[in-house]
Amino acid sequence: MPKSVRLKSFELVARDINEVDVESLHALTVAVGWPHRPKDWDWLRKLGRGFAVVDGIGRVFGSAMWFPYGEDFATIGLVITTPRAQAQGNGRWLMEQVFEQCRGRDLGLNSTRASHNLYVSLGFRNEATVCMYQGLVADSLPNLPALKGELIEPPADALEEIIELDTQAFGSRREELIKALEPISTIRVLSRGGRIVGYSMCREFGRGHVVGPVVAMNDEDALHLTAAHLKDLKGQFARVDTRETGPVADFLQACNLRVAERVTTMSKGRVLLNREPGQPWIYGLAGHALG
Repeated sequence: MPKSVRLKSFELVARDINEVDVESLHALTVAVGWPHRPKDWDWLRKLGRGFAVVDGIGRVFGSAMWFPYGEDFATIGLVITTPRAQAQGNGRWLMEQVFEQCRGRDLGLNSTRASHNLYVSLGFRNEATVCMYQGLVADSLPNLPALKGELIEPPADALEEIIELDTQAFGSRREELIKALEPISTIRVLSRGGRIVGYSMCREFGRGHVVGPVVAMNDEDALHLTAAHLKDLKGQFARVDTRETGPVADFLQACNLRVAERVTTMSKGRVLLNREPGQPWIYGLAGHALG
């Protein structure tokens, strides 16, 4: 039986998110000012799992999704409630449904300011701040340090090597995500000494394009992997989500991208961000819901 909750004068029922009309989900994100298009929702629904909460006549009052990476970790995203439902505790009820489906997994998410207190009360801890840089890419990009290696399109057989590099950087294997991104993204890899030491992807999303994931060994490599896409987006709307400051932040600002929003990376269970010397790192997120 579908799970339900009564909020004062009306009852909401949780339905599989794939059973809900995509235009209703799009209206939900529009209502909270998020950029997801119907096609973005469709892609995310194919990749992840989740549910929407609806009333007796099918109106959508909220959503929540989770994206499994391996058997013991998942990211949570698209946790949205309408103002009316939020004021009556719908956000907590949504998260309880997610916890039930994700039982036994460590969890990560990126919290908006409005939801932060809720997640703290549910046992999530702060790890880092994500800055969402976006805007029309400048016609002239800043100079970069000398490139160490070869920046190319990936060879046909490179996907498994990209997945392994991503696993080292992220800490969990995101094979399904990388394979889902591959056909809809432009991809660049950085090769050095005969092996791939970094990669970046760029795809259409929301108002324009998002550059991410970006995985690299150091700041200089990350700059080249990001610039490889931004140079093709001059004058167009682009977005890069990153936890980095210093050279990466300076470069994005010099490309005319400005911080439009800050969210907080939070975890429940294992520590999500645990960089080790000499290992690759996540310099650009795939998306707030995806990590």
